[in-house]
Amino acid sequence: MGIDEGIELGRFGVWRRLGDISPDQAREAETLGFGAIWVGGSPPADLAEIERLIAATERVPVVTGVVNMWRADPDEVAASYHRIEQAHPNRFVLGVGVGHPESTKEFSRPLEKIGHYLDMLEAAKVPSQRLVLAALGPKALSVAAQRTAGAHPYLTSPRHTLLARKVLGDGPLLAPTPTVVFTTDVSAARATARAFVVRYLGLSNYRRNLLREGWDEADLDHGGSDRLIDALFLHGTPEQIAEGLEAHIEAGADHVAVYVLGDDPSHAWRALAAELVPSDD
Repeated sequence: MGIDEGIELGRFGVWRRLGDISPDQAREAETLGFGAIWVGGSPPADLAEIERLIAATERVPVVTGVVNMWRADPDEVAASYHRIEQAHPNRFVLGVGVGHPESTKEFSRPLEKIGHYLDMLEAAKVPSQRLVLAALGPKALSVAAQRTAGAHPYLTSPRHTLLARKVLGDGPLLAPTPTVVFTTDVSAARATARAFVVRYLGLSNYRRNLLREGWDEADLDHGGSDRLIDALFLHGTPEQIAEGLEAHIEAGADHVAVYVLGDDPSHAWRALAAELVPSDD
């Protein structure tokens, strides 16, 4: 299906958790030339913080990455979407997903939940070309291709991007979220990555997806093998990190939402923008 023609995401955007990106940082990301700002951490249904970031910038699209279907009422989410679209046309894309079972006691029948939630948004006239779905496995990716503008996978390597593109086919948006540890110290980068990822490697949906990508059980134990960590977490010089981000484009991604670990991503954004964002000269 693909993204609405009124929305231009470009090849690279930035991804931050709700509360970890200020209006000033959003303006900086826009000024640096990144094509989109993705806001994760399960934004609430009122989408007030999302609208605040849009109001603080001039043109860059803001995308939720993602609103949790178990926590956010679809009617309220739809009302928030229409409020934002009316006030700031062509600036907002709604990303939604079911999360993982370990964090939601009501979690069951995820594909059924996705279908029902999308039905509710459709009934409330949220355009499918302004929706993206957090999707990892083939079934969820197929739903993303059929019912939304495309897929927004998290914690994946270029291996998954290649597999996801085959499932999605041509047309639907594929926007993975690689994670960056901005240092050239390999040991420090791996230590930071392991401290971050150990929780995710214990979650069934991420673990199952990594095994489906072709990783071994041994790769997922004890905080992850070096080869897994290096595939999921980009580190090194800005040139090396940019090469790793470009690998997702080469594998079939349309847009890459770059997540820089740490409290202040500004230094990394500036260095990466110099590698990734076309110059006006």
